[in-house]
Amino acid sequence: MSARIYAIANQKGGVGKTTTAVNLAAALSRLGERVLLVDLDPQGNATMGSGIDKQAVAQTVYPVLLGLAGAADARLHSADGGYDVLAANRDLAGAEIELVGLEGREHRLAGALTPVAEDYDFVVLDCPPSLSLLTLNGLCAAHGVIIPMQCEYFALEGLSDLVNSIKRVHANLNPEIEVVGLLRVMFDPRMTLSQQVSDQLVAHFGDKVFRAVIPRNVRLAEAPSFGQPGIVYDPGSRGSKAYLEFGEELISRLSRAEQTEDM
Repeated sequence: MSARIYAIANQKGGVGKTTTAVNLAAALSRLGERVLLVDLDPQGNATMGSGIDKQAVAQTVYPVLLGLAGAADARLHSADGGYDVLAANRDLAGAEIELVGLEGREHRLAGALTPVAEDYDFVVLDCPPSLSLLTLNGLCAAHGVIIPMQCEYFALEGLSDLVNSIKRVHANLNPEIEVVGLLRVMFDPRMTLSQQVSDQLVAHFGDKVFRAVIPRNVRLAEAPSFGQPGIVYDPGSRGSKAYLEFGEELISRLSRAEQTEDM
């Protein structure tokens, strides 16, 4: 069976997208799944957070998108994380301009991933914090979108914009895509507003809100500076345990969905 491809997306910056992408990849790997993490952000934070020096990478996702290299040749292995990585660095910013003139520009990533899809159970896409051509490539390649969000007022405003963008992609470019779920991150239960926004999300989106909640956690924040996913850096921390629960919940959801399809 081909890999399930999930885009980690939110048009708002600083909401824990990369932390979620890296730790989800590590959690799924820890649970015995074969995982590829694709870094679509020119900042290359998911690459660095996986223990890979973005400046020293010979081939990144950049030539893969342009058709100058194959994903199988460009992928690297994160020894600590236990998953493979299609890395990114600042060069990827140039892809935005070069992709514009290419045929099927929104589907370049989808085409590039097809030859390696059988090698993995999951492909996790770390998208940039904007609806750019890179993010659009992620959404066109994905079966589903996982939206990490903080439980604060402005996050709700940005959420409706993102959901509308996903609906447009579904209608015009990728009929397979759906919102898999919303993941509450950097959650502080001591703040009344956090709890109120969390309750609103559950009331409005129901089962689309993952039961797993990622707490605000210092160990998760420290991990990238050591080039490790939080799950590896401190497996016993609250944040790491929460991401492991999230990985288990995602696998469980997928399993239930497949059983329903077979009935």
